[in-house]
Amino acid sequence: MSLKQQLFWMTTLSLVSTLAWVNVIYSEKKPSFDGIGKVYMGREISHVMGHRGAGWLERPEREREERTDLLISRLPLEADDVVADIGAGTGYFSFPVAERLPSGQVLAVDIQPEMLARIEQRKSADGISNVVPVLGSVTDPNLPQAGVDLIFIVDAYHEFSHPREMGEAMARALVPGGKLVLIEYRAEDRSVPIKPLHKMSERQAKKEMAALGLDWVRTDDYLPQQHVLIFEKPQTL
Repeated sequence: MSLKQQLFWMTTLSLVSTLAWVNVIYSEKKPSFDGIGKVYMGREISHVMGHRGAGWLERPEREREERTDLLISRLPLEADDVVADIGAGTGYFSFPVAERLPSGQVLAVDIQPEMLARIEQRKSADGISNVVPVLGSVTDPNLPQAGVDLIFIVDAYHEFSHPREMGEAMARALVPGGKLVLIEYRAEDRSVPIKPLHKMSERQAKKEMAALGLDWVRTDDYLPQQHVLIFEKPQTL
């Protein structure tokens, strides 16, 4: 067998292996009203809210309804941290978090260029230098490996179409001992007025983060509607 043929079969076998792995971790079902029909670890993935929903993210009553001010003030940050806001949207959280990082920065990650354009406009208008827009993909947030102290994801993780691939990429991006903070509407609370697929239970979140090798630290429920779940990358991961 020639070298060219060997390379062809090696590439083919690698592709088959990858497809088999994907088929193991994901399954398909008839889509729910607000789902895409793709199932990960027993959870159907929800539809994504596009850039046309930017107004809802910036609604004036959001701080009062969700106490976003509490979340911003209680994120476990150091002044020089490199922080990634995954699914940053309009930068609703990126900019106030950046104020807590006088010698650090926020990497504002989104897969929608329209959202990043809004962030860039605000950054330029307000003269803010420590918010950096980052265009990610559905499988990779494009973060520096072992270069991020804290990742936070607000009401977006449940929409990831490739949660395992994204999760593994985020775990690689964290420094040893770095934290991932997952903020999701509480699925256990029927009074939270959010569609079921846009909620997540503490149990489900722990299961999915454990699959990435991240350790659960604690769950804070100081917000009126959402869990604040804190996970940590082991020193040896």
